[in-house]
Amino acid sequence: MFLRRAASTDRRPRFSSLVIAATVTPLLLTACNAEKDLDLSTYVEQTEPADALYNQGLANLNSGRMKEAIAKFEAVDRQHPYSEYARKALLMSTFANYRQGQYPEAINNGKRYVTLYPTSEDAAYAQYLTGLSHFRQIREVTQDQRDARLTIEAMEQVVQRWPDSEYVADAREKIRFANDQLAGKEMQIGRYYLERREYIAAIRRFRGVVENYGNTRHVEEALARLTESYYAMGVASEAQTAAAVLGHNYPESDWYKDSYALLQSGGLEPRENTGSWISRAASLITGS
Repeated sequence: MFLRRAASTDRRPRFSSLVIAATVTPLLLTACNAEKDLDLSTYVEQTEPADALYNQGLANLNSGRMKEAIAKFEAVDRQHPYSEYARKALLMSTFANYRQGQYPEAINNGKRYVTLYPTSEDAAYAQYLTGLSHFRQIREVTQDQRDARLTIEAMEQVVQRWPDSEYVADAREKIRFANDQLAGKEMQIGRYYLERREYIAAIRRFRGVVENYGNTRHVEEALARLTESYYAMGVASEAQTAAAVLGHNYPESDWYKDSYALLQSGGLEPRENTGSWISRAASLITGS
């Protein structure tokens, strides 16, 4: 009998523990839920009106506190996504990121703005900021010119879609500069081939400059290099034509003087063959 009571006594604490555990567990879950509810209510209380956040962003922007300004503008976009202030904040965030030198962020925001608000009166400015962000990342001609190409694409959108906007004149200047960079890159590669006497590869690069970048400063040298390359290959007619087109467009050029002297050393002189691709491309040359 004593043994049975002991066995019974041994079971009571286990049963009591289960009861306590069963009682405490719901309380813990309730506490967790209450904590989640508290976080949500705190978030709601911390959500500020769109106009207040936007004005705070402007104040930070005017004070030169770009990071704080960006944070406020992003808060508007996040907390009030369908408001008019969200549209304005997205534009100002694009500008602030650009000023801060955070060009990838500025580009993403600018593209997003134009996609969401293509008919907005500020769409041209957003597109212009996108182009400027690419422009600021253009590297030397010895390096990759991806951003030069992207600058042209972005700024051409400004010129074509918003031809009456105040940003068109500068957009054209940025396009001109980017084209000059691309032409410079082609010239660098062409000179590389020319130095190694790989004349066909060199001509391909110089021809690309004449045909595609006729309004850049590099076209003058490109024609001289074409004269040199064709002369080295023994293609006299093309060498004479390149020199003739060079002389017609840049008569006072040192490049023309050198080309003229080169031809004279072989008993030749500049003479245009109107059937040559160089003669046909001459109409594309507008000078820098």
